[in-house]
Amino acid sequence: MLRLAYDDLHTAGEPVRILTAGYPELAGTTILEKRRDALARHDHLRRAMMQEPRGHAGMYGVIPVPSAMPVAAFGVLFTHHAGYSTMCGHATIALAKWAIETGRVALTEPETRFAIEAPCGLIRIVATIEAGRVRSASFESVPAFVLAAGLSVDVAGRGRISCDIAYGGAFYAIVPASGLGFRGPAPLEELVAAGAALTDAIRASVPIVHPHEPDLGFLYGTIITDDAADCDDSSNLCIFAERQIDRSPTGSGVTARMALDHAKGLVRAGEMRRFRSITGGVFTGQVISEARLAGHDAVTVAVAGVAHWMGQGSFIIDPDDRLGHGFELPAAMVL
Repeated sequence: MLRLAYDDLHTAGEPVRILTAGYPELAGTTILEKRRDALARHDHLRRAMMQEPRGHAGMYGVIPVPSAMPVAAFGVLFTHHAGYSTMCGHATIALAKWAIETGRVALTEPETRFAIEAPCGLIRIVATIEAGRVRSASFESVPAFVLAAGLSVDVAGRGRISCDIAYGGAFYAIVPASGLGFRGPAPLEELVAAGAALTDAIRASVPIVHPHEPDLGFLYGTIITDDAADCDDSSNLCIFAERQIDRSPTGSGVTARMALDHAKGLVRAGEMRRFRSITGGVFTGQVISEARLAGHDAVTVAVAGVAHWMGQGSFIIDPDDRLGHGFELPAAMVL
C-alpha cells in the first residue's frame, strides 16, 4: 500500500492540494529537470491525487521539491487534472499561508518575506501577518510580456477571432467575450467551449516560444475578459490545460493581463487593478517595475489575494485497485 499525505487549501475557490509526504525524490538538479522526471517516472501519482476518485476535473495541486536556488525556501511543481503548469498564482498565494502556518518558513510580523522556485523562475512572496496568521499574500512575478498583439486566428465555429497572447509565467490568449461573439450573460459551457476552441486553434497554428526556456514555450489556456479595458475592476474567466475552469481570477493570468494593459498604455507602473473570478473572488494586480527580456518590453507584477485552509489527510493507493491511479470520464460511451 502506498500512502500520500496532503494539505488542502483554496484561493478564491480554486483548490490547492499540497503533497506533504509519500512522494519520491525526483532526479535532476534544476526545477525543470525535476518537472521532466515527474512527468516521465511518477505521473501516476499526479493522476492519483488530481483525478477521480480522489480529485475531480477542476483539481489543482503542488508538489514541493528542493530548490537549486539558495535564496528560495523550496521549489514547487504545479499540477492539475491534465498535467503540469509552469506558474500558478493562486497556488503561490496558498503556499504562502501553508509554508508560514506550518512552520516551514519562519514567521515575522507584520510581514513575512520569502521566495520559492517555480518552473518559470524565482517568485518572491510577501505575506501579511496578524495574530500569528497569514491574512493575505502577494507575489512578485517573473518578467511578463506581450508575445503577440492583435493576432487573428481562424476558430472552428467562430470564424476569424482577434486576440492577444501574453506571458505571466505561462502563456495565455486573452480575448474579451464580445470578441468571441457574446453579448450579455452567456452559458458557462458555451464560454468554455469558445475559449477552448481558441486555445486549440492557436496551438495548431501559432508557434509559442519562450525567449530562454523551451519547456516554457506552450499556450497554457485562454482568458476571456469583459470589455472593461480602462477601469479598475475587470473579470477573468480562465480556461486552461484541457478545458479546466479556474475558479480564481488566475494569478499568472492577472500578471499577463497587467503586462498587456501596460503595453497598450492602459495602466502605468504603480497603478492597481482588481480582477474578479467566476466565484466573485478578487485578486489585485500592480505593475511594480519595467524590464527587458530578450528583446521584449516586460514588466514585473505584484498579485495579491487570500487563501484558506480546507483540510488535511492521507490517501491510500491499493495495488489491487485498477482505478487507484486515477481516471477520467470518457467523452462518449456505447450503452
